[in-house]
Amino acid sequence: MSTEGPTASPIEPPPRRPKVIKTNQQQVFLYVVLTLLLSLATVWGGRALLHNSETLTFAVGAPNSDEALFAAKLATVLKTNASRFRIKVVNNPDNAKALAQFDRKQADLAVLRTDAKVPLRARTLAILEHDLVLLLGPGNKKIKSIAELKKKKIAVLAESEASLAFVRSILDIPDGPDAAKIQMAPQGATLDKLFAPSNGFGAVIAIVHASRAVRDKTYEQVAKRGGFTLNAIDEAKALARRLPGISSETLTAGTLSTSPQIPDDDLDTIGLEWLLVTQSRMSPTTAGELARTIFENKSALGLDNGFATRIEPASTEKDAFVMAHQGAADYINDDTKSFMDKYSDLMYLGAVALSVIGSIFAAIYAKITRIAPEKASELSTAILDVGERIEHAHSLDQLECLQDELEGILRGAVIGLRDGTISTDGLDTFKLGYEFVRDEIGMRRDYLKRHAGETEKTVRDAGLAQHDDSNVVVVKTAQSA
Repeated sequence: MSTEGPTASPIEPPPRRPKVIKTNQQQVFLYVVLTLLLSLATVWGGRALLHNSETLTFAVGAPNSDEALFAAKLATVLKTNASRFRIKVVNNPDNAKALAQFDRKQADLAVLRTDAKVPLRARTLAILEHDLVLLLGPGNKKIKSIAELKKKKIAVLAESEASLAFVRSILDIPDGPDAAKIQMAPQGATLDKLFAPSNGFGAVIAIVHASRAVRDKTYEQVAKRGGFTLNAIDEAKALARRLPGISSETLTAGTLSTSPQIPDDDLDTIGLEWLLVTQSRMSPTTAGELARTIFENKSALGLDNGFATRIEPASTEKDAFVMAHQGAADYINDDTKSFMDKYSDLMYLGAVALSVIGSIFAAIYAKITRIAPEKASELSTAILDVGERIEHAHSLDQLECLQDELEGILRGAVIGLRDGTISTDGLDTFKLGYEFVRDEIGMRRDYLKRHAGETEKTVRDAGLAQHDDSNVVVVKTAQSA
């Protein structure tokens, strides 16, 4: 007869690991990350609010025209200065078509010369250029008056056909035979050719940009050959009063040529202005910002041919040919409100709103990032769970696993108390539970050791009894024999 050893207990699930406790370092890190994200979102939102990009359509003539080249330069300047404005340049066959597009409210900006039909809603941002009217006679012949000029065959030396209509208007010549005496000069024609006897022109009216006239050496070269005489327009002031858009101009001595000096003395003439205009509905803030950008970057806006190299403020007079936009006028007159003047009330309301929002976010931070300390008494549940599994431990190895789990809970509690993630609330309960389970494990260990000793003695006694029985059988067999 043999005796089996103690029955092996079923395989127990691995002991549960003690709860992972977040440390203050994790809390601080999470708080910092959320704060940075909120700061970035606030900065981005504020920048988007203050620098929200606005696209302005600029209607111009042909791509190589002065106004088109100026529009391209303005677009570059705005982009370089990180302005919130962007320029969309829209080309037309000529400037008249561009002004028509502007008049239909299909463009925000345009350039007009003051002899053009002015759109009703146009308001001036700046004066880009002046055109001078030069009355030239052949050789040494002087032209003393407008009345004398009307009797001559006249060539108009200008860049566009619009100048032909302008000359006819200042001479007050209606359509008919007399109007035919005023002709556009052929493209590329020079003063020498126009004054040649074969052409028969008694006068040339040149309409040129003032900035270009002072750079053009052609007048000096022709003058050295005795090719023309520059005449004053004595009726300049009267014409300026009679015809809107015409300005009275004075050519200072030596403007066209220094050697020989032309004119040899200050000379009266008439001129036109090139205006940068915008729609009257444009906000004063937008118009003021555009005017400021233009005047602060005048040197970068001038063209190589001289156009817009002497940008001037728009006329803020009430009787100006084209009224200045209110935003530009405020900038010119230095009436532009400061940032604090404009937004002080808004900033006050914003501060109140931010205070409320800040309180809300602080509450959210506290809710999300704050890790409430775990009560020490709550760990008693894990300890009691270990205690419930003690009676199912049928070997010393299983009991050692429970002992390790209990020690792990104790170690985690000590670390939590040190880091502040576990409060001392219920610490006595935790201590009582720990000591109770520890003692239970000790008693279970003693029981298993005693049980193991009794089992070993039983097995030994059973082995001896079996040995004695075998001997008796042998004796009985011998006696029988």
